[in-house]
Amino acid sequence: MSRFARNHTVLFWEEPIYDGSGPRMEQRVCPQTGVHVLTPHLPGPHDIAGETEILRSLLDQALGGQAPAVAWYYTPMMLPLARHLGAECIVYDCMDELANFKGAPPELLALEAELIAVADLIFTGGYSLYEAKRERHPEVHPFPSSVDVPHFAIARELGLDPADQADLPQPRLGYCGVIDERMDLDLVAAIADAQPDWSIVMVGPVVKIDWSTLPQRPNIRYLGGKQYAELPDYLRGWDVALMPFALNESTRFISPTKTPEYLAAGCSVVSTPVTDVVRHYGGVEAVRIAEGPDAFLEACREALALARGTYNGWRTEVDAILAGNSWDRTHAAMAALIGELRLEKATAAAAAPAVLRSRHYDVVVVGAGFAGSVMAERLARGSGKRVLVVDRRPHVAGNAYDRLDEAGILIHQYGPHIFHTNSPEIFSYLSRFTEWRPYEHRVLAEVRGQLLPIPINRTTLNKLYGADLADDAAAEAFLKAKAEPVETIRTSKDVVVSAVGRELYELFFEGYTRKQWGLDPSELDKAVTARVPTRTNADDRYFTDRFQFMPAEGYTRMFERMLDHPNIDLLLGVDWTELDGSTTWDHVVFTGPIDEYFGHRFGKLPYRSLAFQHETLDREWLQPVAVVNYPSESTPHTRVTEYKHLTGQSAPRTSVTYEYPAEEGDPYYPIPRPENQALYKRYAALADQQEDTTFVGRLATYRYYNMDQVVGQALATYRRMAERMGTPAEAEPAVLVAGLSAA
Repeated sequence: MSRFARNHTVLFWEEPIYDGSGPRMEQRVCPQTGVHVLTPHLPGPHDIAGETEILRSLLDQALGGQAPAVAWYYTPMMLPLARHLGAECIVYDCMDELANFKGAPPELLALEAELIAVADLIFTGGYSLYEAKRERHPEVHPFPSSVDVPHFAIARELGLDPADQADLPQPRLGYCGVIDERMDLDLVAAIADAQPDWSIVMVGPVVKIDWSTLPQRPNIRYLGGKQYAELPDYLRGWDVALMPFALNESTRFISPTKTPEYLAAGCSVVSTPVTDVVRHYGGVEAVRIAEGPDAFLEACREALALARGTYNGWRTEVDAILAGNSWDRTHAAMAALIGELRLEKATAAAAAPAVLRSRHYDVVVVGAGFAGSVMAERLARGSGKRVLVVDRRPHVAGNAYDRLDEAGILIHQYGPHIFHTNSPEIFSYLSRFTEWRPYEHRVLAEVRGQLLPIPINRTTLNKLYGADLADDAAAEAFLKAKAEPVETIRTSKDVVVSAVGRELYELFFEGYTRKQWGLDPSELDKAVTARVPTRTNADDRYFTDRFQFMPAEGYTRMFERMLDHPNIDLLLGVDWTELDGSTTWDHVVFTGPIDEYFGHRFGKLPYRSLAFQHETLDREWLQPVAVVNYPSESTPHTRVTEYKHLTGQSAPRTSVTYEYPAEEGDPYYPIPRPENQALYKRYAALADQQEDTTFVGRLATYRYYNMDQVVGQALATYRRMAERMGTPAEAEPAVLVAGLSAA
């Protein structure tokens, strides 16, 4: 919530306090997070109906009669107080299977069923919960526990031992968290009895169980609850961190945030075999998983030896894992889902109901991105066909969709799109629908505290190494000395190491590629890094194409003009499979995922997705160029885009987007590995047999195309299709591009 509070007003409702006062609402702003905390005070417990009415009234007063943009539920028990609010988006953040907990209210299951029915999005605190909920709602998204690495990494630094554990002898094995029915207290007692020379430290409040049931031993110390800010000081003094969870209904679906927190603090970990711990950390050297007192005790001994040994490679592995598990990335993914849903609702509400002017169409085009829109325009205007364009998103332009944000700045909803091409034909075709703004794209990479040009050029080398390479020959000789010959170039790693050597590979490519693809460059086809050249001159342009421009009024306006034709009907916010029997057609142009078209018959084709965190900042500029890359794995996002560089707008504020690669979400990048291409070829063979369907575009042909390549593919596909249909393609206009090139 602290991350949402950076750009929004977040009201966090707490459980009521029965202190004899009120009824009244205490409001305060947390100075560390900016979250507005609402704490209702009541004179004493009322009957359920009466108390609900009082709390509902206090909530309405706190909201000032306004409906919230987002109603975020951590528990279904809040629904009776807030179901009337009329939020734009309802999120059910399901962190645990609460009905399995001791003393769960009998009405909880019925309220959860109601909440699932009205929720727009369901987030689960782990994959086990996701698997339990995914069949109950179409929009369930797993978010395993993340970690605030810098906060817990304080434990790796020197500091004072808290007074209440300072007298405990080493070695220390500790647990921090709620102590409740999820704890295997008999296991804790067995470890203490077997190793009386070990100090067992238990940090956290005791909840729903009697203090008298806690095992009492001379070497077990219960320190009670602590503030979040204090936790690193306690973890600093531990040799091993424990997760002694019982294996029962209350732990069946948990995904403990303690695992990454312990690891960030530099502790080795021993856990009982909780499903999501095994799933995510079972292969991590720093995490031991054991069931039963004897096995758990032996695992503790191994973890203690690891922590006290001289080998530190396990910490390197831990840091690499944690780099992709930040709350920043989780927030960005959640914010993207919420933002897209709100956009869909707003667009649907603003748009008049689609009126289909025909019951039969010559062609149905699935997808209103580049491939679909070009095909629709050519078929309608070039061949006189009646065309229906259907897109499940509530807007045209696909991933190139742009819009004005709250600051009046034109941002790209799905990340930056920079148009460049060497094709006069493609540039001339798109020029029918837009004026252009000359723009040459430049990118910097944050490396060793400097912002350096990428692709690597002579300036990059001179700044990074403090060199004085005066010409191309000197830079070429420098890189040749750095390069490490690779006998057979097969992978992305081979491409870079053979060209610029291991050091530049690690600084600029290794971490970025791991974040972007979720794979090491040694596991990816050579085509991935071959797309980014290395230069010996001082040209700092990202692209060197003849035509480098941005649509003067934005991509969305260009698409709207492209699809503005009497023969084209648009149906947005609808999946094409939902078309009823009253609409018929002769042919389909499909631009979606090819495996989806065939019902994932052979399995899903792997894609990487992206999550975007859009922010408007109270400053004129943030960075010197439109895009800054962050290759280091210690930074969770891959790049930051500042849009005024792209649009040429002047404004006192600036808008930026942080980009986070993700496993879940819309498909963006086909993952280039041989086994994936083999799977695609099986689908392509099916596609070749479909006489009434044409497949075109990135997703339908499982290839990563630049925008101009998609346009070129669509134009070529249209010409072949028009010839087959016996309708001559309209002649392309003369190429008049003199003086327009920004090069």
